[in-house]
Amino acid sequence: MKGVILAGGSGTRLHPLTRITNKHLLPIYDRPMISYAIEALVLAGISEMMLVTGGTHAGEFLRLLGNGEEYGIDRLLYAYQERPGGIAEALGLAERFVGDDPVLVMLADNIVERSFRPTVEAFADQGKGARILLTEEDDPVHLRHLGVPEFDQQGHITAIHEKPESPPSSYAVTGIYCYDPQVFEVIGHLEPSGRGELEITDVNNWYVTQGTMAYDVLQGFWGDAGESMEAYYAVNDFVRANGVNKP
Repeated sequence: MKGVILAGGSGTRLHPLTRITNKHLLPIYDRPMISYAIEALVLAGISEMMLVTGGTHAGEFLRLLGNGEEYGIDRLLYAYQERPGGIAEALGLAERFVGDDPVLVMLADNIVERSFRPTVEAFADQGKGARILLTEEDDPVHLRHLGVPEFDQQGHITAIHEKPESPPSSYAVTGIYCYDPQVFEVIGHLEPSGRGELEITDVNNWYVTQGTMAYDVLQGFWGDAGESMEAYYAVNDFVRANGVNKP
């Protein structure tokens, strides 16, 4: 399985910190945010990965990470997203790198307490389709700012709603997704959303309609360090007190 880490975006929710650097280079406890995503993928058994970024600070990732060897990466490639065009568009830049292999996609501002290696192994057994990681979220106000799955009586996902006014469940979609190679064909047929971006929720809902979407519920802490300044500091506090990326 290949890994794709998405580290683009303008980071406006973390202004003014992101006026001087990419948000994924900001510190979480004692090291840059991006290093936690890389560590998570390596712990999940993924050693070939592409980092997709953009903006004026893209070169700083190369200076920090180099060829990735010291992070346990066998092969590290980079791609440049010329404008903020959405998560799905950013993933599309990795098509040639991924080729005919399955891929795990991770948003670089996602921080997890426990390894998602079991999800990688389950997706290998699944063989096709998609598999996403969910997290329990009891705060309905927070859920209205996230992607929220709807389930049938058998526990299968029937739809994923982006920022719903009335969340249909108490689970949220994290920024960690597994796809088969068909994902790039799906991306190629997407239409931009109202904000002019190719949405990953549309990709996930395509797999839902095909009946090939599976999921796991992430154990332990999950945080989106780029969601807001309050979330950024909450993630910092958790990492400092508890550590993350545990087996």
